[in-house]
Amino acid sequence: MATYLVLGPLGQGGSTLSLRLILLADLVYVLLLAALVLSQVARLIAARRAKSAGSRLHLRLTGVFALMALIPTVTVAIFAGLTVNVGLEGWFSDRVRSVVENSLTAALAYESEQRDGLMSDAAALARELDRARARGVDVSDSELLADGQRQIQRGLREAYLIDGTAQIRARGDRSYLFDYEAPTREQITEASTKNLLVIEDWPNNEFRALVPLASFVDRYLYVSRDVDGEILSLLDDTKETVRLYQQLESDRGRLLFEFALVYLAFAVILILAAVWLGLWFAERLSGPVGRLTGAAQQVGAGDLAVQVREEEGDDEIAMLGRYFNQMTRQLQGQRETLLDNTRQIERRRRLFDSVLSSVTSGVVGLDPEGCVTFVNRSAMRLLDWAEDQQSLSLTFAIPEFGPLFEALRDGSNEVMQSEVKVSRQGSMENLLVRMATRRAEDGRLEGYVVAFDDVTDLVSAQRMAAWGDVARRIAHEIKNPLTPIQLSAERIRRKFVSKVGADAEALEQMTGVIIRQTGDLRRIVDEFSKFARMPEPETKIQDLRHLLRDAVLLQQTGQPEVRISLDIPKDPLPAAIDGTMISQALTNLIKNAGEAIESLKQSGAPEGLEPQIKVHLEVAEHHARISIADNGIGLPEDRARLFEPYVTTRSEGTGLGLPIVKKIIEEHGGSLTLDNAPVFDGQSHFGAMAVITLPLSPQPPTDQTGDSA
Repeated sequence: MATYLVLGPLGQGGSTLSLRLILLADLVYVLLLAALVLSQVARLIAARRAKSAGSRLHLRLTGVFALMALIPTVTVAIFAGLTVNVGLEGWFSDRVRSVVENSLTAALAYESEQRDGLMSDAAALARELDRARARGVDVSDSELLADGQRQIQRGLREAYLIDGTAQIRARGDRSYLFDYEAPTREQITEASTKNLLVIEDWPNNEFRALVPLASFVDRYLYVSRDVDGEILSLLDDTKETVRLYQQLESDRGRLLFEFALVYLAFAVILILAAVWLGLWFAERLSGPVGRLTGAAQQVGAGDLAVQVREEEGDDEIAMLGRYFNQMTRQLQGQRETLLDNTRQIERRRRLFDSVLSSVTSGVVGLDPEGCVTFVNRSAMRLLDWAEDQQSLSLTFAIPEFGPLFEALRDGSNEVMQSEVKVSRQGSMENLLVRMATRRAEDGRLEGYVVAFDDVTDLVSAQRMAAWGDVARRIAHEIKNPLTPIQLSAERIRRKFVSKVGADAEALEQMTGVIIRQTGDLRRIVDEFSKFARMPEPETKIQDLRHLLRDAVLLQQTGQPEVRISLDIPKDPLPAAIDGTMISQALTNLIKNAGEAIESLKQSGAPEGLEPQIKVHLEVAEHHARISIADNGIGLPEDRARLFEPYVTTRSEGTGLGLPIVKKIIEEHGGSLTLDNAPVFDGQSHFGAMAVITLPLSPQPPTDQTGDSA
């Protein structure tokens, strides 16, 4: 501030002594400030070596502040020095020097011209007056003065004849008393001495001349002329400026050096002040920031209960600690709330998944565009679903559901139901499908829900029941007249064969046809009756191995061209069964396996086919599992219908074998399923496999003959 006052408002810039004194004071100030800064920096370096908290940030902030102050300050100092030098170069250039000198020359020339003109005019007018008085012209002094004033070509503003006391004795044209500026006594004396005196009156823009008249007694010619007073007043200023300019030009190098010292001192002061400010600010900032850093690390490790010491004050540093503590408290509360909500959501999700997973019905969730968003386990099992089929369109993922979904989406009904046949893994299933729209509270469509059940067994049971009722009715309606028809045909043959003569042979043939067809009808009716009303099984504990071995032995004898292998365990497998009925079922299944191989041969067997039937018996969770696999023609796609009466894949079959076998197995509390058989070793073709599951009994079998496997 003192430097500014000396160089600026106090106008002491040109005083070398004052400038040197202020520079000395600046030097003392800089040394004191530098000592304080160096002491702080030394303490900071010691703290950094001790690795105290916040020392690294403290040192870094100090360096940043110093650098931020150093770069612009030094840059400005250099630029200012260069600017002053360039400015001085401009001030002291030849053109400026020429302009200053020309200005002085022009002002002097103007003054000289006006002065010389006034002096010549005044002298000429004085001579004219002297000659007129010497000639004795009989006119007044005023007229002589006016005539002489008019004869001056350049014109005189005023013309007076005055005496030695400056009193007016005569006046010329336009010479008024109120414009008269009386000369001083000294001026009159000087004019008498020099014979001509020029008086400068710049405030009134006039040049005046005072000339003594030789032909007059105690008379002086006093004339004036208009001039540009401002130009002439600038003449003195121009002279002073030229003198100052020349002095500055001689002191140019010293001025540059002194200004450079001023800029350098100012730059050093700014740098030291910035370093001091950086030390103070960094010391105030590094402590809270260090504590916040440690607390943030604890928060990152999961400790949301951490709190930092709050600083006093209401600035950002103090508020940062308070906000951090407030944030950790809120985070801890929000985490507890979030964890509680997450636990509740997880419990609900597990309950929801458990319920939907336990439901035997398939459930599929759709979004408003008809894309799959949710599938429960039953739906995955029934539809052979894969996880990567999520987010697919329903019509693409399950094409069989497409028509029903399009009808629901395009129609006005909220719920639609239909029976759909779906083919998966080579089997045809009957699904009862129900589709409904899902809407929000405001009625906006949120999506669709598809629920379906596998009603294949139900449909099969309904058909079985219907066939049983049909069988009972047919057996009742047909069986009664068969015996009379057969007896009547036999009586006709016995009574009339001897009487018809030549037609006896034809009669014999006709009655034979009636008797044979009646027998065939009786056999069909017996099968119907047997299917419609199976006898109650008479169970007792028997070894399943014996029954299975006998059935395999029987078929090995009846089908010598087929290799039938048997795999049974060594230990007895007791079961409460009706041996006759189970033997019938096993025999029928092995016989069907051989007939499937024969059907394959008739339709075109693959090259290298080796007819095989593999019978396997094993124990699985208190149940006996009997599998009969072949490499025959295989199963049709709609394999569930094979258990319906009069559904067969062979032209000569009746279609009652499998329904009767299934009924026998179910009467014993077991189950019968059909599946694809595995490919046998050395073969490229797979056939069908029947799997029987029967419950085992903990009691030993009553008949222990032939226990060895």
